[in-house]
Amino acid sequence: MKPFVNEAYHDFTKPAVAAKQRAAIDAVRKAFGKEYPNIINGKRVKTVNKTRSVNPAAPSELVGVFQKSGVDDAEKAMRSALKAFETWKDVEPKKRAGVLFKAANIIRRRRLEINAWMISEVGKNYLEADADTCEAIDFLEFYGREMLRLAGPQPIVPQPGEKNELLYIPLGVGVIIPPWNFPFAILAGMSAAAIVAGNTIVLKPSSDSPMMGWLFQEIMTEAGLPAGVLNYLVASGAEAGDYLVAHPKTRFISFTGSMQVGLHVNELAAKTQPGQIWIKRVVAEMGGKDAIVVDAETDVDVAVQGVVAAAFGFQGQKCSACSRAIVDAKIYDEFVAKLKIAVDAIAVGDPKDDVRMGPVVSSRAERTILDYIEIGKKEGKLICGGSKVAGKDGYFIQPTVIVNVKPTSRIMQEEIFGPVLAVCKARDFDHALEIANNTIYGLTGAVYTRNPRKLARARNEFHCGNLYLNRKCTGAMVGGHPFGGFNMSGTDSKAGGHDYLLLFLQGKSVATKVS
Repeated sequence: MKPFVNEAYHDFTKPAVAAKQRAAIDAVRKAFGKEYPNIINGKRVKTVNKTRSVNPAAPSELVGVFQKSGVDDAEKAMRSALKAFETWKDVEPKKRAGVLFKAANIIRRRRLEINAWMISEVGKNYLEADADTCEAIDFLEFYGREMLRLAGPQPIVPQPGEKNELLYIPLGVGVIIPPWNFPFAILAGMSAAAIVAGNTIVLKPSSDSPMMGWLFQEIMTEAGLPAGVLNYLVASGAEAGDYLVAHPKTRFISFTGSMQVGLHVNELAAKTQPGQIWIKRVVAEMGGKDAIVVDAETDVDVAVQGVVAAAFGFQGQKCSACSRAIVDAKIYDEFVAKLKIAVDAIAVGDPKDDVRMGPVVSSRAERTILDYIEIGKKEGKLICGGSKVAGKDGYFIQPTVIVNVKPTSRIMQEEIFGPVLAVCKARDFDHALEIANNTIYGLTGAVYTRNPRKLARARNEFHCGNLYLNRKCTGAMVGGHPFGGFNMSGTDSKAGGHDYLLLFLQGKSVATKVS
């Protein structure tokens, strides 16, 4: 087994590489509009109601038609997973890991195709899509190796006259509820971790990105995953989703999404149902209101570059995105002037043409973001953007910057999840850290300063799960930046780290008396 290494991204600045990606986009566009069934116990299942996935850059384009399941199909998926668990839990960890390694190789072979579907379904540009697909490969490779490590002998303090062991065994059936913003990577990571640990799952993908779930189940089937281990169920969250979370046979729920929905899932899972014999485990990764602190003792140009990349990458639709820039008063005017130039230079357009910034994911998201922009205009001074992009049919919003906002303003406190950056002035570094910690969230953060004492203070005092010093606050790498946040950002699961797989396992201590 080779040591884990992160998958390298394609270089789309090379015309030949970009041309291959464009050809893959053209190929998947020819398949637009097809219908895809749910997969329950390996069988294709259709429902009366449908979910329509559209291209956010051109909403009249139908990417695909998917199912919209209710309680009946959710129950069938649960029964399928329960039956499959009885055999999958006993499959050797090495064989389970082997499925992940095979799936990683299939993804490598289909990488440009997966990118193309993602570009079409959620509006990522070429590099953002490729990074997403590479992260899925990384999760499969990393979690496969982790299962092999955890299946081996675990360190135990010897006891006289006994042979002592600690074994890790699977939990049972899990409900996997991934987000649309990293529609392949997070979906694959959440699902693969549960599966390689010996659990079976009902995978309910986001209604904004069901194609990504379809592709993943297709890949896992090709990799040799038995029927019923992964049940793919495009469904109503309010109906089938709640039913599955509350189900007495559900052992765990792995959720990534908004704070509001995450808290609802946690509350529903905490209520013991008739016939339930365990406390359900909830793994929840939720929102963020992430800040970058720009100290007076820094290179302003470098800080501007990092803030812009973190704020407007994938249209700001990352839980890790910088939505607050907290800038020392001594350099505030210089920073704002340079920030405006950088943001005004961002090109917005159709992601199939690899424009830097594409559309937001849906009409619902567009409405919410535009409403927040109107709030922001009243709370501060608009210097960039502020409206829809004129002359485009898709959900395109201008990259927006609002400066001179107060630390307690709504756009400094509430998650917007779009291309909107609030800029706040701090009196000094002490004040900047105080502002950085004044939200209910605690996911990512960053600090730009040349002063080592200030970096040390930030390391200890900036309360977030993923802190970045002198670099942007997005772009966590599997194995290198275990990911998860504090407070209302979730349960700090540390995805892509050595602790993550333990969330899908339970420890069993065995002591044998020896003569």
